[in-house]
Amino acid sequence: MSTTTRSTTTHHGVIVGVDGSSASDAAVRWAAHDAALRHVPLTLVHVQLMPMALTLPEMVMAYGVVEERVDRHGRDVLERAAQVAQQSPAGSNVEVRIKMPTGNIVATLSDMSKEATMLVVGGQGENARQQRHLGSVSQGVVHHAHCPVAIIDDSEPGAGPTAPVLVGIDGSPASEAATAVAFDEASRRGVGLIALHSWSDFGPYRIPTVDWEPQLEAGKEALAERMAGWQERYPDVAVERRLVWGEPAHTLAAASEEAQLLVVGSHGRGGFAGMLLGSVSSTVVQIARVPLIVARAV
Repeated sequence: MSTTTRSTTTHHGVIVGVDGSSASDAAVRWAAHDAALRHVPLTLVHVQLMPMALTLPEMVMAYGVVEERVDRHGRDVLERAAQVAQQSPAGSNVEVRIKMPTGNIVATLSDMSKEATMLVVGGQGENARQQRHLGSVSQGVVHHAHCPVAIIDDSEPGAGPTAPVLVGIDGSPASEAATAVAFDEASRRGVGLIALHSWSDFGPYRIPTVDWEPQLEAGKEALAERMAGWQERYPDVAVERRLVWGEPAHTLAAASEEAQLLVVGSHGRGGFAGMLLGSVSSTVVQIARVPLIVARAV
């Protein structure tokens, strides 16, 4: 049975930031499943942010009242999140811990991520243009967390539990970090992996080129080199290699429709045709409509 405790253990397992929203509930369910697959605890974190003005000496009494209300609200949010975790399919297989620190939300979650396997946050759904809308917290932790960050929206169930994991490959350090996470997730979920390398026929100055052969050979080389070692390490994961012409962000987003999870790299440099550089991964985060993990190169 799962338990809910205020733990003093330093390793947090899978952390999920909670705020009581429907996206937060979806993030808790996804995180509970991932924690169960990894056999690590699930740590629910609600960061209290006290109004700075109320720290002035003349506002001491008011501060105490607000602090009590904020604390009560935080406990309610954590209690709801714990119930969501325990009622999820993975609830009986994961230990649930709760924490309610006070401070800057992004800074606190990012600092805690130093001792976490995964940090999970809820997105903010989709805007009128059907693009994923990231709040300040999800945007902040993507850039500052010390572990992979999963972004989960309540409207994005993915293609189902038997669908593959998708990862973009370009030969950069960010791509390598994403590949490591993607193989691990695919292996734990018992599904295949789609390794996609994409390029466009535009040169560095957005001028169309006509010689695709170097791009094609570079893509084949990138896939072969990157996949060889990982396939030896994860012989249980069936890998489908794809070479696709087109803008990398959009080809990844299109392919993600048949995946249960998309993994992208962040802050990569170099690589073939710019796959998964900062601007590309940022675009993918906005337009992909499935659960997504951002893995940062270290």
